[in-house]
Amino acid sequence: MLEHFHVPEEDRVMIRRADLFKTTTDIFQAMGMPREDAELAADGLVTADIRGCETHGVSNMLRAYVQAFSEKRINPTPNWKITHETSAVATIDADKAHGLVMCPRAMDIAIEKAKKVGIGAVTIHNSTHAGMMAYHAMRAMPHDMIGYAITGGGAVMVPTYGAEPRVGAVPHAWAVPAGDMPPLVLDISSSSVAANKINLLRRTGAQLLPGLLAEEDGTPIMEEQDVPDVTRLLPWGSTRELGSHKGYGMAVIGQVFSGILSAGLFGISNPPGNGAQFVAAFSIDAFRDVAEFKSSMDDFLNYLVDTRPASGHDRVYYAGLPEHEETELREKDGIPLHREVVEWFDSTTDDLKLERMGRN
Repeated sequence: MLEHFHVPEEDRVMIRRADLFKTTTDIFQAMGMPREDAELAADGLVTADIRGCETHGVSNMLRAYVQAFSEKRINPTPNWKITHETSAVATIDADKAHGLVMCPRAMDIAIEKAKKVGIGAVTIHNSTHAGMMAYHAMRAMPHDMIGYAITGGGAVMVPTYGAEPRVGAVPHAWAVPAGDMPPLVLDISSSSVAANKINLLRRTGAQLLPGLLAEEDGTPIMEEQDVPDVTRLLPWGSTRELGSHKGYGMAVIGQVFSGILSAGLFGISNPPGNGAQFVAAFSIDAFRDVAEFKSSMDDFLNYLVDTRPASGHDRVYYAGLPEHEETELREKDGIPLHREVVEWFDSTTDDLKLERMGRN
């Protein structure tokens, strides 16, 4: 994540991963979730934080989830079921399950199918927010599989040439195992920026960067300014001249797979809260020898990082490498939370009569 979106150093409170996981699990369980589900949801949030993807960690998401539970928009004890199924695919009615629980469960089904037929794919409807998509895609890697995950969502992004939101930000995530090199993990929104990054800017008081949001009339904001009160995301590319039709197209096709294929949410057409996701697992040994694949991945990833850096830069990365390095740092030094977030934790655990979160 760009430094512009990080918590300012003077506002940081460092928290150990284990402490953050315990308190987050306790809060989820206090919302009525079974312990196993609470731990799974907490792991999804804390994994986002430990990898530096703070937009989908506890800071932005946990309080939103607590509010959703209180408003009965998330079912803590869902009776989810498979409504359509073949040897390779399935469709799930999630019964308003937490997406951070439903997506891993769906990926497990996809993995089992991929073990038998090489590829497994599961689409989900009647779900809720699923956190960081990379978390679900990465679940396939220990099985020597490539993982893929999409989530749809409500209308927060304007189409190219559009003046009002019509599609979701629709992140796509891929996770590809390697041998000695950190895995390739690409998790990208179809919009120029994830909506949660705008929330981070509002929390930290930082300026809006050019090309992220649109004015009320749909005009792309291409100058740095204060963050507007209303979030109207632009597709990646920002303007048609810079390729916004590509981000718009990725959002549309993502909503087809996650929303329409599952009878779930797309844009504003279906009942609010009918979240939708799509996950898939591709078994490497169905295509080629696993060891040879991982060796080739190592060669490819080393080839990328060995690229001569452009002027003003000291190295070249690939998707997943910065997150791997950030994980190593945060496992050792702790996770930086904004002091306002820590105050929210203290207030919430007090209200729920839970033990307060430890400090690093």
